[in-house]
Amino acid sequence: MSEAKWYVVHTYSGYENKVKANIEKTIENRKLQDQILEVSVPMQDVVELKNGVKKQAQKKLFPGYVLVNMFMNDDTWYVVRNTRGVTGFVGPGSKPVPLTDAEMKYLGIQGGAGEVLVDFEVGDAVTVTSGAWEDTVGVIKSINQSKQSVIIHVDMFGRETPVEISFTDIKKM
Repeated sequence: MSEAKWYVVHTYSGYENKVKANIEKTIENRKLQDQILEVSVPMQDVVELKNGVKKQAQKKLFPGYVLVNMFMNDDTWYVVRNTRGVTGFVGPGSKPVPLTDAEMKYLGIQGGAGEVLVDFEVGDAVTVTSGAWEDTVGVIKSINQSKQSVIIHVDMFGRETPVEISFTDIKKM
């Protein structure tokens, strides 16, 4: 048997967690744990500012999509494709295309699990590339490997304010 690969499954928007639960239930019922290894809804931590109050929240990285690590065969394709809420696999026609190693590394997935390796350190100036703080420049004050995030200080209304940003949302200047 070939190796398991990560595939992207398109779902109805807002049904990502339900699709994940449905696939996991089907895996359990049909005893497919050795063929469908993991189902994931990629999330990122964001800091929301509402009414002047900062609040930590999680946001779906890819709304409308679920990642599935599996051995592709007729059975697994059928199970995932016919799960309620799934509209299909990402790929041309009905042929699913697995994620490449480069795409998986970008998502922080290395061989099923792993950490994002970073090339920055405390004191480096960075630019936020996405999210609420997009295009903001800040200086890294601390790095949290376990949460895959950094605390940067940004200039807000003349004051330095700490903001937590995911590794995937910043780039070194």
